[in-house]
Amino acid sequence: MGQHRRHRPRRSLLARAAVVTTALSVLTAAAVLAGSHGATSEATAARPPAPAFATAAPAAPGLPAATGAASPAPATADAAGPSPAATDPPAPTDATAAPSPVGTSPAATAPGTTAVAPATAEAATVGALFTGGVRPGNHFCTASVLHSSTGNLLLTAAHCLDDPAGVTFAPGYRDGRAPYGTWRVTAVHTTTGWSRDGDPDEDFAVLETAADASGHRVEEVVGANPLGTDEDFGTTVRLYGYPSGSEEPLLCTNVTGRHSAYQRVVDCPDYPGGTSGGPWISTTTGRVVGTIGGYQEGGDTPDTSYSAYFDHTVAALYAEALAAAGS
Repeated sequence: MGQHRRHRPRRSLLARAAVVTTALSVLTAAAVLAGSHGATSEATAARPPAPAFATAAPAAPGLPAATGAASPAPATADAAGPSPAATDPPAPTDATAAPSPVGTSPAATAPGTTAVAPATAEAATVGALFTGGVRPGNHFCTASVLHSSTGNLLLTAAHCLDDPAGVTFAPGYRDGRAPYGTWRVTAVHTTTGWSRDGDPDEDFAVLETAADASGHRVEEVVGANPLGTDEDFGTTVRLYGYPSGSEEPLLCTNVTGRHSAYQRVVDCPDYPGGTSGGPWISTTTGRVVGTIGGYQEGGDTPDTSYSAYFDHTVAALYAEALAAAGS
């Protein structure tokens, strides 16, 4: 039984695109969280940076506190080339100092309006997941860098994948290029409620990644978003996602609502297949409080998106993934 003990039939991905179907068909069960409130995740293969527009806030119990980081500098190599050159990663700054943006502010669009995400430091923590080569038309879901002491964790939706084989993450991906490099996914961690029953209230996954060719962990290069739990349903968030038919990320800011006891909902137009796994980042705390997924695997229409509510369940999964990544 899942930790929330609420089971609904799994439904299709947001207006599921063909590339998403192809990606999901190759995936097999990978990692589980054992017991009703257990925390046993299994690898499937043998801040301190804060986002540019986050404000410092106390960490949730058992989670790291947010700190600052310099804005990431794009690498010159394109998506088909190697990861960034072997240079020292950005040095952390004081926790109260927000990094300079690499573009216009995410708040530039009106609430409930969807537009191409500007190339900011926060947007650089969000990327596309690929199977095979990092090239146009080959991405199937969205993920974001999750702050951790190991510096190598990502957050996405559980329905996006359950096997890391051949999956690559490209943060800040745009127009066929991976400006910050690419990272290979090495393990997938999901809950028992998801792996056994496809519980939409537990449709979230934490991914481990390997260091790049220069030995840098993904968080060292682009920063990360701290995990936020038990936040109000009426939270204003920035919603990011990579549509499967587009080569640029979308951004929409709006207030979330309560769809059910363990489901958030937000109205943001034009979020089709491929945006699943996109982070919901609180405009107040800078913490990621959801990911596109959950009810109807994120929503049957592109104008309304859902997320499983982030509480002790995702916090326990995060703790287990962190322990596995550090072992």
